[in-house]
This record gives sequence, C-alpha cells and structure tokens, in this order.
Amino acid sequence: MADDILASLRRAAVGFAVGALIGVVVAVLTATTAGGRNLLQPVLRVFSPIPTIGLVPLAILWFGLGENSKFLVIALGVFVPVWINSHAGLASTPTDYLHAARCMGAGRWQTLRKVALPEAAPDIASGLRVGAAMAFVLIVVAEMTGTTAGIGYRIYQAQLFSQADRLIFCLLVLGAIGALCDLAINSATTPMTRWAKEQH
Repeated sequence: MADDILASLRRAAVGFAVGALIGVVVAVLTATTAGGRNLLQPVLRVFSPIPTIGLVPLAILWFGLGENSKFLVIALGVFVPVWINSHAGLASTPTDYLHAARCMGAGRWQTLRKVALPEAAPDIASGLRVGAAMAFVLIVVAEMTGTTAGIGYRIYQAQLFSQADRLIFCLLVLGAIGALCDLAINSATTPMTRWAKEQH
C-alpha cells in the first residue's frame, strides 16, 4: 500500500496546507477588522454548518474528477474548524493586552504579531489538529471517484467487492497515519503554546 499511502498523504497535505492557511488569514480578518466582522463573518456563519461531504458533487461539477476537486474538498473541510478556533482565540484577546500594546506605541501589525497571535496560539493549534483529522475523514470521500490510487480508493474497492478484511485493514492504516499526523502537529505547535499553558 506504499503508493496508496503516499497518494493520500499528498492530497491530504496539500488540502490541509491550503485550508489551514486560508482559515488563519480569514480569522485574522473576521476577528480584528470591522470589514471582516461585518462582511465575512455573517457569510461564513451561514456556510460553515454545511457538511463538506455534501460539496463533493459540486466540486466534481466545477473542477472535474482530477486532483483539484479533491484538494478543494479537503481544503474546505479543514478551513471551517481552523477558522472557527482561530477566530475564537483572536477575538478573545484580553483588551488590557491590546491597550497596553497601543500605549507602548505598537501599530496594528505589531499588536497582531506580538500580542494577538501568541495569545490565540492554543486555539489556533486546536483548530489545526481538528482540521488535520477532518482531512483524513474527507480523503476517503474524495478518493472514491476519479482515482486509481489512495487509501480511500482501496476502501471503496473493498466495500464494492465485500472484502471486509481489506476494508478493516485500510481503516486501521488510515487511523494510524492520522494519529501520527496529529502527534506531529502537536509537537510542532507545542513551542508556540507552552507559554500560554504556563500563564494558566
């Protein structure tokens, strides 16, 4: 299954990177700017409850059966939890911290970089971990159509031919890879969140 694992990891990694990056950027806009709060946030609140799996047919209709539709589905699924958690963390930055930064002459960018983002780091890290788990859930759905390689494709084939042993094995492999990726994200974000844990 080496080729299948590599194919799924590549799709999950690209979708996760795109969804996570956009999620954090949009969270900065919705949490720290009036335009983001008034324009983006209401729209995202309406669309965020829509199950990403339900967007698979639309993604195929727009982008075909190629890799782009798979990247889109995974990125959308990752975007929602990353945006929600990051927005919550940034929006809850203590006003005392913000006032102190402004009194010391910090500009908007410095306040965001030195105060708001470090304070929101634990929430952003939580969003990234949830987003990574979502990426591996959606890779199964994304790979069921228009592909001949990937763990999701193998799961679909095992189900199609009633091969319960192969189905269970593929699910265990997917779970193990997901757990390793979660550990990797947790290790990578621990240095950014350690100070916040010490504060509490």
